Amino acid sequence: MKRRKITVGVTGLNNIDSPGPGIPVIRALKESSAFDVRIIGLSYETLEPGIYMQELVDKVYQLPLPTAGTSVLKERLQYIHEAEKPDVIIPNFDAELHNFIRISPWMQEELGIATFLPSHDAFEERQKSELTKFGKKYGVQVPASHMISQVQELKKLEEEIDYPMVIKGRYYDAYIASSYEQASSYFYKIVAKWGYPVIVQEFVTGTEVNVTALGNGKGSCIGAVPMRKLYITDKGKAQLK
Repeated sequence: MKRRKITVGVTGLNNIDSPGPGIPVIRALKESSAFDVRIIGLSYETLEPGIYMQELVDKVYQLPLPTAGTSVLKERLQYIHEAEKPDVIIPNFDAELHNFIRISPWMQEELGIATFLPSHDAFEERQKSELTKFGKKYGVQVPASHMISQVQELKKLEEEIDYPMVIKGRYYDAYIASSYEQASSYFYKIVAKWGYPVIVQEFVTGTEVNVTALGNGKGSCIGAVPMRKLYITDKGKAQLK
């Protein structure tokens, strides 16, 4: 069977103690029996280890940080398109998806670059900060969650949530706090790194199993990958070998 040649741009090349998904995605693409894949690595930092994995990444370009906005991203993607003609781009970070979702119609219509991204509304309703609403809407049991912007609000939440409680950033980082002192310390730590709001969540005991699923947009599952965190880093991220 002749494999179809395809060029794919992939972000998330920071294969460090808080690993990005890009390298596992690339490895999966390289093992495809249907496609002969050429990989364009899309990085945000010059020290992302994936940039230097020449056996996996064929060419690398730097992208502007998500905070730069969509106009700068479009200009950069136009340049990459003219040089490499990627067929598909797979963004892998939550923080960059807002920009990619906004410009995905332009990418498809003007550049012929395909993506497989949710709508803006679908993406927003599964945010950590919207977890309670999501559970009620779809009948899914979820931990009690609250968004706060002042450390004093922790005291009030002690009436609703017992310790230990989980203190989370909107996109990244989560800490288990066993006391008000710990919770307030983690609150300031997250604010310093990620800003407001901070999410305070009920701690649920049990075995954690993560499942990533790919849907067809019509309610059917194309594929799913389950994972149990047998080893985690100090940041709570799964370390894959």
